[in-house]
Amino acid sequence: MSGEIRMDWDRASRTGVAEAVLCAGKSGAQIEAILSEAMEAGRGLLLTRLEEDRFGVLSPSTRARIDYDPVSRTAILPAPESGERLTISVAIVAAGSSDLPVAREAARTLQFHGVEPTGIHDVGVAGLWRLMEALPEIRRHDVVIAVAGMEGALFSVLAGLVRAPVIAVPTSVGYGVGAGGRIALGSALSSCAAGLVTVNIDNGFGAACAALKIAGLMRQGR
Repeated sequence: MSGEIRMDWDRASRTGVAEAVLCAGKSGAQIEAILSEAMEAGRGLLLTRLEEDRFGVLSPSTRARIDYDPVSRTAILPAPESGERLTISVAIVAAGSSDLPVAREAARTLQFHGVEPTGIHDVGVAGLWRLMEALPEIRRHDVVIAVAGMEGALFSVLAGLVRAPVIAVPTSVGYGVGAGGRIALGSALSSCAAGLVTVNIDNGFGAACAALKIAGLMRQGR
């Protein structure tokens, strides 16, 4: 199976973001082989989109070594020695509890890279008072990841209230014309709120990586 897998162990030094494995479309045997290579090399590894049935077919010894979260469908193989922790604060703001799987994917990606984010959940603007109550806490952070489906109104409202860069993550939460997250994506892309950027639908991993790169630039400037 070596010809099917070529790990990029130098990615962190080259880009500031470590190698990660997208498990969707991979067999249990391929995932097992990837984890075995990482363990032999003494490397930590983040796995995304790892469904419970794929996790279940891994060997008991491998399952015992990794931290699996079924909500976000992520797994973390800890490195033998943790690296330097980034000095950055990130808030992950989720509109509703239905957005939590994507928000947790972002959180787990940050945690894998040594950043412990602050989760602020269920503050969708349909009940604007919830967001306003959380605003002092949100404003304390260097970067804000906003996660929302439906019409995606949270993105523009939040970006108009904070100084920090806001990374919008549209989710596939919705129905009717909002099904699949395209309305939320369009809302993020067409926002007139300055300083708002967006990643693809349900891409909590990508949002966290963007926050990490912002963190790297901020650290260089300190």
